[in-house]
Amino acid sequence: MYKLRMFNMKWQLLSYFFVASLITGSSIYIALEYFREYFAFWEFKMWLFVLILAVCLTVGYIATKRWQRKVDELHLAMLEISKGNFSSRIDMEPVEPFLYLYDAFNTMASAVEQRVQLLQRLGEAEAIREQELTESAVMEERRRLARDLHDTVSQELFAIHMSASSLPKILERNPAAAGKVMDQLIQMSHHAQKQMRGLISQLRPIELNDMTLHEALEKWFPEYCRAHELQGQLDVAVHAEMSEAIEHQLFLIVQEGMANVVKHASAREVRLSIHEREHQFILQLQDNGQGFERRDNSTSHGLSTMQERAQKLGGEVEIMSKLGEGTRVRVKIPRFSEHGESERRERGIEG
Repeated sequence: MYKLRMFNMKWQLLSYFFVASLITGSSIYIALEYFREYFAFWEFKMWLFVLILAVCLTVGYIATKRWQRKVDELHLAMLEISKGNFSSRIDMEPVEPFLYLYDAFNTMASAVEQRVQLLQRLGEAEAIREQELTESAVMEERRRLARDLHDTVSQELFAIHMSASSLPKILERNPAAAGKVMDQLIQMSHHAQKQMRGLISQLRPIELNDMTLHEALEKWFPEYCRAHELQGQLDVAVHAEMSEAIEHQLFLIVQEGMANVVKHASAREVRLSIHEREHQFILQLQDNGQGFERRDNSTSHGLSTMQERAQKLGGEVEIMSKLGEGTRVRVKIPRFSEHGESERRERGIEG
């Protein structure tokens, strides 16, 4: 690659100037040598000037077009990096005037890609640790719920059983008092049913467990919308395999986003979509609620946690909202291809 490293920008530019000068000098020499008698005519001088100018402009156009193409390649590669395509590289020829610039860009892009991948892996590892801690907390919560069941519902059911067992004897001895016992039974059963519903709602899992993100959302999203009187629309179109940590973080982001809709948006409709691009996973949550001004975008809206979760995976969160026009939250997570990474390693070894 570096065999002709001296053939850089200045030498190529000088070569174009040399060609233009050589053509100009040759044209003047030929005109003076073979057409000297025509120099008396101004038309000849004008056409000679036009010819030399056209040739020089042609050489300049060829030079600038080639250099513009090189600059455009660099510009397009930079745009790809800015869009999240961290695998973007510029192919370099052995004789390349932009050799040093392209090589510096490719080195920078490789470093950025490696750092974002490392950031994503660290975020995944941290997410897994958080999940383990959450599972431990869930076990403790289940033990608490078991105690609550024993101290509340179990005692209520025991009291209902005792009252129901004594009811036949009360009917024999004092039929008038049986009505009060029946009312107590109804109240206690209603209270026990209410307590049981509360405990069951706490026991409902909000984690992925062994389901994929798509399966968990298909089960959880409609139930959540019905419980909070929302008209929900779910659109998931992801065919690439996601890591467990990414699915877990995206599911938590969806839950936090939906909680924000319920608490702050006063919305009637909400649309959740997850799809993939060549180098990104895109999650979008949009509602038709009251919205908010950008200056009000603070932790009070519960958005900072979503930002932190996305940043753990090397991603970002875009929040678009306007008063009276709802809110749209878009999450972008980089998607790395193992096949592309192995190819880049092979090219690096060959280079």
